[in-house]
Amino acid sequence: MTAMAHEPHESLTQADVLLEGFLALDTPEGFRAELIEGEIVVTPPPDGDHEDYIGLIVNQVIRRSLTDMQFSGNKGLTLKDVPGSPRDHVIPDVTFAPFQARLFRGAASWMPCGGVAMVLEVTSTRPKADRGTKRRCYAHGGIPLYLLVDRDASAVTLFSEPEGRDYLQSRTAPFGKPLPLPEPFGFDLDTAEFL
Repeated sequence: MTAMAHEPHESLTQADVLLEGFLALDTPEGFRAELIEGEIVVTPPPDGDHEDYIGLIVNQVIRRSLTDMQFSGNKGLTLKDVPGSPRDHVIPDVTFAPFQARLFRGAASWMPCGGVAMVLEVTSTRPKADRGTKRRCYAHGGIPLYLLVDRDASAVTLFSEPEGRDYLQSRTAPFGKPLPLPEPFGFDLDTAEFL
């Protein structure tokens, strides 16, 4: 990653310095770094169960969605500016978009979130961030659907109708029960294998 270039006479804000430092990070292999609500967050590689949940969901989305979907694991998204803070840079576990949009082709490491249909997070070392901070970021970015697999709660929640810094609607299903996914997905997510 490259840092932003500034002229020596330019006055940098605290947000500029934070963003520049974030973009210059060289995280160890397998780790990922995000800039979320003005905080740099570095996350270690996930465990096998985390990846298994992702595989189960991606497999269903690809096989059962009404619209052909493409997905990207760990795709960097830039979200809307928050006054006084650097732009959020988040990395969902999985990002889904309609295949026909070819959203990921030619995209930079950090791409805008326009056209994203849904993001998926599976809780791991920072479950509070997935439940709150990242949810607010995704809503603020206008991402229509946020699917959260909460391993501690043994439940899956779908957040929808983003407005401002949160989602207006949510629907939760305990592991083992189906969770309806609206169009463009249009099927009930089977969570029986999550048990």
